[in-house]
Amino acid sequence: MGKLKRCAIYIRVSHEEQKLEGLSLMAQRMALTDYAAKNGYLIADYYADEGISARKPMKYRKELLRLLNDVRDGNIDMILVTKLDRWFRNIRDYNITEDILAKNNCHWKTIFENYDSSTANGQMVINIMLSVNQAECDRTSERIKAVFKYKIDKRLHVNGALSYGYKTDENGFIIKDDSTSHIVDEIVSRYFVTYSKREVRNYIESKNYDNPPTVYQVNRILGNEVYTGRKFGKDDYCPAYMTRKQFEMIKSITQTKTHFNNHNSVYYFSSLIVCPVCGNKFTGFTKKQELKSGGYSYYKRYRCENKWSRHGTACITESVIEKYLIDNIMLNIDNEINSLKEKKAKVKVDKSHILKAEIERLNIQFQKGRISEQYYDEQYEILSDKLELYKGNDIDLKPLMALKSQFNDGWLKMYRDLNDERKKAFWKGALREITIDAHSRKVNGFTFLV
Repeated sequence: MGKLKRCAIYIRVSHEEQKLEGLSLMAQRMALTDYAAKNGYLIADYYADEGISARKPMKYRKELLRLLNDVRDGNIDMILVTKLDRWFRNIRDYNITEDILAKNNCHWKTIFENYDSSTANGQMVINIMLSVNQAECDRTSERIKAVFKYKIDKRLHVNGALSYGYKTDENGFIIKDDSTSHIVDEIVSRYFVTYSKREVRNYIESKNYDNPPTVYQVNRILGNEVYTGRKFGKDDYCPAYMTRKQFEMIKSITQTKTHFNNHNSVYYFSSLIVCPVCGNKFTGFTKKQELKSGGYSYYKRYRCENKWSRHGTACITESVIEKYLIDNIMLNIDNEINSLKEKKAKVKVDKSHILKAEIERLNIQFQKGRISEQYYDEQYEILSDKLELYKGNDIDLKPLMALKSQFNDGWLKMYRDLNDERKKAFWKGALREITIDAHSRKVNGFTFLV
């Protein structure tokens, strides 16, 4: 009796094909197992790539790669597949695989089609059919891409499940889902109170909503730019639940993984304090001071890196900066809002388009040599000053009002409860820079990020 052929059974199905009758992994497995038994083959192993297209590069077909390793090890004599399209639709990868099989005296065979790689005629037919299959796949892919491009250009929902908090209207546009939008709003607003995804998840779980988001969905809401209204690289693709600045802030906090051994390792105001001498940003360091009792105290301070090499300047304790900000933050927000309101109120009628047209005519006259450089400079300065007065119409108070809402009656208690990392994120989310007086070497102001 001759040696039994050791066969490998390879099965594959894509996500779309899993829904089609007769293409499931189980159906393929049963048919191939039955064929091997009837023909006296010894099944060495089963190899199943689930949810993988045959057009995908080989590196994504993990079971195929495992099969080829077993072929190289001399454990396989023949490979059985149901149909050619279960095996390959990509000519390049097929040829690479065929070269590996040929070097190891291994062949493959389809049981539902008349393809057999062990004969020259079989190889010729296979190459012809792969070319036909690949061309058809390419045409299908082009049609699908064209449909997708049309939908994306029109800002329509393309396909698949929508993100939590969204649905489509009767025309296919993405809109907010009234049944869950209030939950998404709660998640976003709660994050900017706690600055912790974990605490947001715990809070949402405690609310007992009818259709609560999963842990994955909460993380996605706080980490996917679709919730800023941006999708497929296009702004205003769908309604937004947060601003771009809020999204970038969440992203920055999430990506900043600060690991520390003691409470002195996190510096709240690093990169926020501006040196009044050279303009560089102050960096934090920990000061160690010996106590009379023999122990040590540690406190955080900030200084310019050029303090010793180029100039002398302030060296400020973190707690001093923190107290200044706490004492002045609400007053400065109110002053900024009132200042912008006054500036906006002074502008009654926007005539900026007229002034811009006059500046354009002035430029043309100067370019043609019809006016002197002195006259041009004088008139340009006059028109520019007038134009500056109309900029009040572009003032948007919403960012500052949103910032003020974060500093509600209970903000200070909330702030005190934050850990060092969250306090750092809190200030970086509100402030652009902190300024120091060059003479007194004390904090004398700050500007907001909005």
